[in-house]
Amino acid sequence: MGIKQAFSLALKSLMTSKMRSFLTMLGIIIGVAAVIILVSLVNGFKSDMLTTFEDMGLNLINVNIFARGSNRQVDVEDMYEFAEENSDYIEYISPTVTVQAAPKFGTDTAESTSITGVNEDYVYIQNYELTSGRFLQYMDVQTRQKSCVIGSYLAEEYFDGNPVGQSFKINGSQFDVVGVLEEQADSTEGSADDCIYIPYTLARTLSRMGTVSSYIVYARDKELVDPTITLIKNYLYGIFSSDSAYRVMALAQIVDTVNELMGTLTVILVGIAGISLLVGGIGIMNIMLVSVTERTREIGIRKSIGAKRSAIMSQFVVEAATTSAIGGIIGIVLGIVASIVVCRLMGIGVSISVLSIIVAFGVSAGIGIMFGYFPASKASKLNPIEALRHD
Repeated sequence: MGIKQAFSLALKSLMTSKMRSFLTMLGIIIGVAAVIILVSLVNGFKSDMLTTFEDMGLNLINVNIFARGSNRQVDVEDMYEFAEENSDYIEYISPTVTVQAAPKFGTDTAESTSITGVNEDYVYIQNYELTSGRFLQYMDVQTRQKSCVIGSYLAEEYFDGNPVGQSFKINGSQFDVVGVLEEQADSTEGSADDCIYIPYTLARTLSRMGTVSSYIVYARDKELVDPTITLIKNYLYGIFSSDSAYRVMALAQIVDTVNELMGTLTVILVGIAGISLLVGGIGIMNIMLVSVTERTREIGIRKSIGAKRSAIMSQFVVEAATTSAIGGIIGIVLGIVASIVVCRLMGIGVSISVLSIIVAFGVSAGIGIMFGYFPASKASKLNPIEALRHD
């Protein structure tokens, strides 16, 4: 019996009992669809995160200094000098000072607003655009001017979209708005647009910190990030003689960590979804065993007129594989449609993996062959005389 004839007989057998065939395929359908949906969700979430990180800039390096001793200190001028000496690697550097305060806009207080002290290069480091006004300048920082740049949320919420030239208070001190950042998120409370940037020289006073312990460095090229990290670490180690006194981390390293975590998560989720495929394979084997029992007399007749053992085996293996493959195709269609719907409902990018589709279909067909082999082998070994006696 040829493969084409075995396939034709398999389709006829499936059509004979449509409901039983569908229930047999159900485990495979769910398993394949689950694999595609889970991989698509993880890929979509990963893609969105990587896009966010890339928008922030993969050239960024965060430097945090913990050790503070009378004889071992690094001040802002030291870091500026270090950056100038290594200008082939470092394009920009800015201190960052977080201020724990709630700004007051008239009688209103913005509790969730982030206030950060930076220098004039911060706008280039973060690649910010302004919708009006200007960013902080060198003289603002050096002369400790009470100037600030605010996010689009604050501009709309408290100044009706026209804040430049107006003022508000931080810890009782009046600050003048000199610029408004372009929308970064969704201009809502607590988002990236709910922010204020002031000169770090003032932020240091407002935060009551005598020294600056956090810096953000912008490498000239993505390829120079790792060498730049090495330079910074060597410089700080030469001062503190301990690598626990500081932490240097690049955004690119965080991206690598995210990729590793997402890869592990994908394997775990696919493994869980694969259980459905295993259950589906067991279901196919059980139904094929029932089918062999029901068609024992048919097998006896075929063997008595000369059908070889290999022909009997191929018939049932092909039938099992066909059942599994059809279930796989239905699962693929269901998985793609469900992935699109779920990703859009969750607000993440749709990222359907072609590889996951190929692997899921291949595994489903392979399971059909694997779990169909035992019933097929049992059928091929039946004694024709005993089979003909079977009612």
